[in-house]
Amino acid sequence: MNEPTFFEKLKQGLAVFWKWLKPYLIKIHHTRKRIWKKYHIHKIFLLALLVVVLVTSIYLLYLAKSANVESLKAGLEQTTKVYDEKGEEAGSLYAQKGSFVTLDKIAPAIQDAVISTEDKRFYQHGGFDVRGIARAAVGYVVNRGNVVGGGSTLTQQLAKNAFLSQNQTLTRKAQELFLAVEIEKKYSKQDILEMYLNNAYFGNGVWGVEDAAQKYYGKHASEITTTEAASIAAILKSPSYYNPIDHMDHSIERRNLILDLMADNQKITKEEATEAKNLPLLLEDTYNPTDGYRYKYYFDAVIDEAVNKYDLKEEDIMNKGYKIYTALNQDYQQKMELTYQNNNLFQYSADGTLVQSGSVAMNPKNGGVYALVGGRGEHVFRGYNRATQIRVQPGSIMKPLAVYTPALESGYKIDSMLKDEKDSYGSDHYTPQNYNDVYLGEVPMYQAVANSINAPAVWLLDEIGVDKGYNKVEKFGIPLTEDDRYLGLALGGLTKGVSPLQMASAYTTFANEGKRADGHLITKIVDATGAVVVDNQDPKMTTVTTPEVAKDMTSMLMGVFNDGTGQNALPNGYTIAGKTGSTELTFGEKNGTKDQWIVGYTPDIVLSTWIGYDKTDEEHYLQGLSEEGVAPLFRSEMANILPLTPLTKFNTESAQNIVTEENKGSVDKWKDEFDKGAKYWGDKFKEGSSYLKEKSGNLFNKFKEKLN
Repeated sequence: MNEPTFFEKLKQGLAVFWKWLKPYLIKIHHTRKRIWKKYHIHKIFLLALLVVVLVTSIYLLYLAKSANVESLKAGLEQTTKVYDEKGEEAGSLYAQKGSFVTLDKIAPAIQDAVISTEDKRFYQHGGFDVRGIARAAVGYVVNRGNVVGGGSTLTQQLAKNAFLSQNQTLTRKAQELFLAVEIEKKYSKQDILEMYLNNAYFGNGVWGVEDAAQKYYGKHASEITTTEAASIAAILKSPSYYNPIDHMDHSIERRNLILDLMADNQKITKEEATEAKNLPLLLEDTYNPTDGYRYKYYFDAVIDEAVNKYDLKEEDIMNKGYKIYTALNQDYQQKMELTYQNNNLFQYSADGTLVQSGSVAMNPKNGGVYALVGGRGEHVFRGYNRATQIRVQPGSIMKPLAVYTPALESGYKIDSMLKDEKDSYGSDHYTPQNYNDVYLGEVPMYQAVANSINAPAVWLLDEIGVDKGYNKVEKFGIPLTEDDRYLGLALGGLTKGVSPLQMASAYTTFANEGKRADGHLITKIVDATGAVVVDNQDPKMTTVTTPEVAKDMTSMLMGVFNDGTGQNALPNGYTIAGKTGSTELTFGEKNGTKDQWIVGYTPDIVLSTWIGYDKTDEEHYLQGLSEEGVAPLFRSEMANILPLTPLTKFNTESAQNIVTEENKGSVDKWKDEFDKGAKYWGDKFKEGSSYLKEKSGNLFNKFKEKLN
């Protein structure tokens, strides 16, 4: 007798195990049935399922009701426009926008072709098609839970394009359905078809049938023939695969299918379909897109502000026909961009890596951003904007904020003598070092500011107290952390750093009699229906210091450009106040800097400019100091912009002139007093001499008489 194999033994063992287990399973099954029946579990389960469906439906209905369907058509018809400070159009923002045309300007053949292939029951259903949903459900099962295309009506596709993402999920499909019902309630079938055809994507960066007709056939949508209409409708299934420019064979294949569908739906005859199939597709591209995105970094910042400050969605901003009013001055913006086109104003690196930069021109009276450039090289839509998003160390441009303003408030004067010695301060023995390690013993405050001397700034902050400087910097609108509460704050040593926009806002304080204006681009936003959704025409102002202190600070900051570190940045014939700054390299003994800054202002404008590499290393760093690197750029910007400003004069002179005049006045006063005293005592002397002469004469006469 043959010995059983392993698998036979395993089979016998499993049979024995099953024989043992089966009675227990039957017992468990009967127990479950009794409990289920006793406690009506099936009813509870069904009720819970219905509750989930009800709650989900209510939620989706709420989303549909809150989608602002009423303004859908107005938003699609209009492009979001950007306006400057004068209310003049400066450009437009758009993503899924084509040239909007009314339905009577779209050839009937296009309408018939699209309806025949995308939604043949379009005029019968109320926004969703049960048959289409059934087909999509079968596809869901067949594809093992993956949601595939199909089942969506034109109304649902419009809802998806206008309100939802392109992700294929059950949630999005459900939202799409509820939105479609709302759209059908608000609009006629003609309106819906018109909106769909103007908002659909037709490949090669073209939206809407009018631009598609121009792109592929060089004619208006009203002039399109039947065979061309079928090929345009074919693109909707897959714009990259069925457009005739990139894939003529695929386009013709699907065009022919659509012509057959049009014949089946009695939109054309079989003979007309056959004739149209035999016609070639003669391509001609007359599409001429207009680039309304004129001031790229400025418009990027406008979108960022609308999204981050006012909670608007990017897709809504780009597609829903808003009117965005800004503080933009187009003349200043064009001059700033012209400056940045001059590569000779920037240092070169051996491997071609660009020195980057960010610059902001601001209205000191209200904080409105006149002009803005956020980088050099190729622009990326809503990419890294160095004017608003960068956070780098400010260096010495922090001194007026952290040290000299609170010092003036504490009773110091512009000519107060400050200690300038190499010394250590505070519990952490912080030791500032002057450039070239030169120390003068003591210097007047205005000279310490003009020449950006480090040691006096740290000594003075230690004298008035770090807390006073820290609190004042926060009032200037600069975000700080607890780690910034140390003497290094005097020299701009921050944990997170600052942006040109933040520094421009801070320096409006000095140009605006002690009041700081929050930097902003947007003044008002109006939606497609005419409703004002953002009103920032009366921006927030913060009192940072007194007009007297602001005036004294300006007098000292004028010295920076007159005879200090900013001399090379001063355009000929103009008076500017402000501050230079730079940050040290963290490697080697190289003569260079990591970041360079200049913030300068007049009563009419504040300009904040930074330059540096996005990534500083031993091959990529700035040569020299601010007066060598950023100075030519700043000087060119100011030379281009200042002639366009009102050229309002400062209400003060430079601190150097003020002190000189005061000293001269003191000498003149002493001389006058001396002259008065000399004259007084001279007169007294004359009176005394006459008296003495008279007395001595009388005495002599009496003596003479006695002798006689």
